[in-house]
Amino acid sequence: MSIGPMEIGLIVLVIVLLFGAKKLPELARSMGRSMRIFKSEVNEMHSEDTQRSQAQAQLSQKQQSDEEFWSRPDMQPGQRSNTNPQQ
Repeated sequence: MSIGPMEIGLIVLVIVLLFGAKKLPELARSMGRSMRIFKSEVNEMHSEDTQRSQAQAQLSQKQQSDEEFWSRPDMQPGQRSNTNPQQ
């Protein structure tokens, strides 16, 4: 079941009757504004997601460097460094 030109014409006629010919430009203008606002919000959400993923990547790199620091042999418990052999 598809919508043909007769159905589309009927829908347009109902819209004109409901809103009136004078209200249609105002309605279209407000729809355009709404779509513009919606698009800007979607773009802002994408940029926030990008920033969040970059922050998580930086945190992950910091955690790896912390793990590398504490994994070094001179940082392990029970081992002494040989910097002062007189002890």
